[in-house]
Amino acid sequence: MDVTRIDQIAIAVEDLDAALQLWERAFGITASHREVVESDGVEEAMLDVGGVWIQLLQATRDDSPIAKYLARNGPGLHHLGLGVSSVSDALDHLRDQDVRLIDQAPRRGGSGHTVAFVHPKGTDGVLVELVEDDPHD
Repeated sequence: MDVTRIDQIAIAVEDLDAALQLWERAFGITASHREVVESDGVEEAMLDVGGVWIQLLQATRDDSPIAKYLARNGPGLHHLGLGVSSVSDALDHLRDQDVRLIDQAPRRGGSGHTVAFVHPKGTDGVLVELVEDDPHD
């Protein structure tokens, strides 16, 4: 498996607009991108910090993973995104290592990226998102 970078640090928030105001006021960081990802039931805002993204996530429906996370834990760190050269190859490697997965196959994530999630029970309590490198970058 070829891990190439830390892609993102994701934070679950209850109010995306308020969170964006906080990050801008406190740290001078503004969103570079914002979109609704219907398949995941979230609205996300991406803040570029030296090539690593801070991803703020707000639930758009009650049954989304972020809504469930917020109900259980409240706002805070949600997951770590790792850039990989191939999500498919990374999943094969993790299966070979008997690491528990959430996604068994790559799927489309925010901004059209290819992604897959690794179960936190397989990674010492850390939810990990695999994000495929864009071959055009």
